[in-house]
Amino acid sequence: MCGRTACSLGAENLRRACAYRDRLGQRRQPEWIQAERYRPSYNKGPQSRGPVLLSRRHLQQDADSSERVLMDMRWGLIPSWFKKDDPSKMQFNTSNCRSDTMLKKSSYKGALLKGKRCVVLADGFYEWQQCSGGKQPYFIYFPQTKDAMAEGKEGDEEWRGWRLLTMAGIFDCWEPPAGGEMLYTYTIITVDASKDVSFIHHRQHWALALTVLSPRMPAILDGDEAIRKWLDFAEVPTQEAVKLIQPTENIVFHPVSTFVNSVRNNTPECLVPIELGGKEEVKATPSSKTMLGWLKNSQEGSPQKKENDLPRWTSQFIHSPSPKKTSADILQQWLGKEGEPAAKKHKA
Repeated sequence: MCGRTACSLGAENLRRACAYRDRLGQRRQPEWIQAERYRPSYNKGPQSRGPVLLSRRHLQQDADSSERVLMDMRWGLIPSWFKKDDPSKMQFNTSNCRSDTMLKKSSYKGALLKGKRCVVLADGFYEWQQCSGGKQPYFIYFPQTKDAMAEGKEGDEEWRGWRLLTMAGIFDCWEPPAGGEMLYTYTIITVDASKDVSFIHHRQHWALALTVLSPRMPAILDGDEAIRKWLDFAEVPTQEAVKLIQPTENIVFHPVSTFVNSVRNNTPECLVPIELGGKEEVKATPSSKTMLGWLKNSQEGSPQKKENDLPRWTSQFIHSPSPKKTSADILQQWLGKEGEPAAKKHKA
């Protein structure tokens, strides 16, 4: 399942990171719809709000269905047919939707057949592995290219840096029975997690086989072609689009502190790699103090950091799917944790 994510980019930077090519091959950035509602977070849980991509045609009938917009929606789908006056009265957990039943369950079937497909954006997601001493959290994300930390030139519109994780989702729009503002909500589609998962313990240098961190994982769309097909409901029918929903091994992960267990903790420490078997406390090296300080100050609305001062992250949509051979240390570099253990990578 997917019960916790992180998305720490500010609204404008998120828009730049989601640049794509339109039907004519022109580079575009998706327009934000009510960007003021979006709040970055290192620790998002169900019922919170998060950024999603969708086709503009859902909001404007005469729009090109390939044109994308960004919206901040509530996590946990409320179907349009829900009759009660309060969405919190929804009796079922709809934060995740199983791929093998999404065309059968009424909560999702109607929206999916109407083409209400979206892409849920995140730096990555958290998963917990059951261990003898309790549950160990991990942060899971796309492999990063070597130039992910490269600085862009001043005035360069391209984002250079962390590649966002793009998860397949379904959204719906609910209107209160008594009238009022429409509520947009989404669910993340899940698939069976890959079974060929292993990682090498950094310090001990021995292989620890994992069946899975969880029996299910988000359906990840790897590359712009997959994203295009999933979003363009007018050109790609449901039965064709659902073929994109497959497990992937093109992800990496590393253990993080149990600090992330509480959704109230919303700081960069949630993402910092730790050494298994070591102390739970996050140890700050001189470089990590500098980078963690930057991360804290870079949150939206911080008076200490302007949007244009942030490092530029590359748009993950204007290139082919992630290469298999990538640096597993990019996140640690991003966090300034160069002395910590390397991220653990799924072997293809």
